[in-house]
Amino acid sequence: MSNTAKAMRQSFGLRLASNTFLLFWCVVAIFPILWITVMSFKSPVDAFAASPLDVILGPNTLAGGNGLSVLDIVVGLSVLYFALRWAFTRLPAFVVQMTPKGLIVVGWLIGAAAYAIVFLVVFFGVLPLVLSPLNSVLGPLGTPVLGLTTEHYVSVWVENEFFRNFGNSMLVTAGVVTISLTVGTLAGYGLARSGSDLAFWLLILALVFRALPHSVLVAGYLPWFINSAEILRPIFGELSPTLYGQPWAVIAVLVAINQPFTIWMLRSFFQNIPSELDEAARVDGCSHFQAFRRVIMPVMWPGVITTGLFSFLLGYNDFLVTALLLDAQNQTMVPAIAGYFNRETTTTDQVEAVAAAVSITAPLFLLVMVFQRQIVSGLTAGAVKG
Repeated sequence: MSNTAKAMRQSFGLRLASNTFLLFWCVVAIFPILWITVMSFKSPVDAFAASPLDVILGPNTLAGGNGLSVLDIVVGLSVLYFALRWAFTRLPAFVVQMTPKGLIVVGWLIGAAAYAIVFLVVFFGVLPLVLSPLNSVLGPLGTPVLGLTTEHYVSVWVENEFFRNFGNSMLVTAGVVTISLTVGTLAGYGLARSGSDLAFWLLILALVFRALPHSVLVAGYLPWFINSAEILRPIFGELSPTLYGQPWAVIAVLVAINQPFTIWMLRSFFQNIPSELDEAARVDGCSHFQAFRRVIMPVMWPGVITTGLFSFLLGYNDFLVTALLLDAQNQTMVPAIAGYFNRETTTTDQVEAVAAAVSITAPLFLLVMVFQRQIVSGLTAGAVKG
């Protein structure tokens, strides 16, 4: 080993301290998600039990006839392990292979949705049907030992029609991502190739707007949304639309809030792409837009996906804008979960709220899992450079 390598090598104490610190914060970050996931599969008595062991084992849930046997646990964990491993190793290559050129984003979305549906059908539909007769003949191995029930998820998604809130969230999020990326890529490319200082100061002003609290922005939008029918009546007459409660109007507000940040990120990505690529494409006969679409954008996909993830998170996790500007019929998932605590709350309502909260984390986990390589590539390509 060379002297340089020895000098750069960290001491054992430093490696131990840094790894211990990293492990500690990983546990702190992931613990709440794991804990509420466990709570969501227990009866209310077990979910809010004083003893952590009762929350994990679920004795009251088990006494009610809902539980998993040793066979269920082993097979379930095995299926979950291989499903995650396939998603990380095989799914990305499979999607790229099956998707026509130019439609890679659509291919990723379809592939992720299809994978999620197949997993849910196999894990929650096929496995119970296969394991149930096996448990009846395996004696001790088939006897339930861990309390678990999915009744709260059934109540949330079927009885409380949480799927409507999920559909509204997907509609709002898809609109925000589509418009933000379409406008952001064009604006970011133009600003990155502009030599004017005015472009930089325009972005600074836009980021100041982006930094304002959402409560300030919503306070300005809310009166116009509520009185929009009267304001637009001189133009549209009796057919004047109302903006309040309309998902497309909320999409416009969220895009207005998010667009400065989107343009700033994409401009940084475009600045890291040599302008010689544009010049070479122009020499070969491409117009400015053809050079942008055929030469620059294929190089930009990691940056576009990374920026799209931030836009997705804004629309998906927003509470204040959607809670105030959407009515109950068109409410998205995050405000709908808060609605569980606005009525006469019981412990059952609280566990259902926990189950709903766990449900909305699944698409985020799947999204990051599928796009992990592009996200890491995008973040290391200079997305935070100014």
